[in-house]
Amino acid sequence: MMTAEQRFAVYDLYAHYASTADACRFDDWLNLFAPICSYRIISLENYAAGMPLCLMLCESRDMLIDRIVSLQRANEYAIHVDRHMISGIRVTQVQGDLLSVEANFLVGQTNSEGELSMYVMGSYHDTVQISDGQAFFVDKKVIVDNGCIPHAISTPI
Repeated sequence: MMTAEQRFAVYDLYAHYASTADACRFDDWLNLFAPICSYRIISLENYAAGMPLCLMLCESRDMLIDRIVSLQRANEYAIHVDRHMISGIRVTQVQGDLLSVEANFLVGQTNSEGELSMYVMGSYHDTVQISDGQAFFVDKKVIVDNGCIPHAISTPI
């Protein structure tokens, strides 16, 4: 059984996930992950077939840090604004302080010329840990419906 406090912590986590990614506050985004964590982006086709091939795989917090440092200092990408829409947040399993959570997402982008496009959509299949009322991602699976993302993966999905 899930408590109201756990539910609020989960909803706050997803709200902060979207707002920090959209505002390019990547250090704050990184702090939403537990010290031992993983983050992967996988196509729906591969996920459904049980194939482990990922579009992006970060198997540790250090790999996430490298991704953020690269994004902030090294990568060159077209200037754009992202907007994450997250809906249908549902807890599918509770085991102590670990929760299995699924949600739908859509990320739209507006480029520097004002053109709006749908960048990617899909679902999150996550393991969330709640400690002292604070929720963190332990394992984040970003399952993208469009296996061929139209642009480089430059910012968090």
